[in-house]
Amino acid sequence: MTMNQALIAELKMEGASTRKMLERVPADKSTWKPHDKSMAMGRLATHVAELSSWVTMTMNTAELDFATWEYKPFVPASNEELVAYHDEKIAEAIAALEKASDADFGAMWTMRRGENVFFTLPKAVVLRTWAYNHMVHHRGQLSVYLRLLDIPVPGMYGPSADEAAPKAEVPEELLA
Repeated sequence: MTMNQALIAELKMEGASTRKMLERVPADKSTWKPHDKSMAMGRLATHVAELSSWVTMTMNTAELDFATWEYKPFVPASNEELVAYHDEKIAEAIAALEKASDADFGAMWTMRRGENVFFTLPKAVVLRTWAYNHMVHHRGQLSVYLRLLDIPVPGMYGPSADEAAPKAEVPEELLA
């Protein structure tokens, strides 16, 4: 299995789990937050939905400079729009990974704010830490928000306390 095939399979699995979580986010609780220092639920859910776009950014650029980046957060009008946005960003990320060779993952990528360099790492490391693990981290936060609002939490890597054992969503390429 090539590196891009492995990363695509993992993204499909994490993307499916993320989608299940996003489907539960109530549109009428977008401003709710568990603590003053916490992100509002709507902002957190949108961040979770957009994180796979960081895969695309990593594969299509050599760096991100926050000093020049013109970030415009997506603000969904409904839960359906939120989930559709996530699906779109996952599809774009998969397309970017499909075009990548193993050598592309060794290319260095930098995150900076002007002259202040936060890190320079191989793209494979950036994908696993800054994109994939970051998505899982914030998805975990979102699960706590749902729990605190007494909204059933879907299982991610097995059943949750709210569900029977979910059917594992394993990409076809892993079953071969």
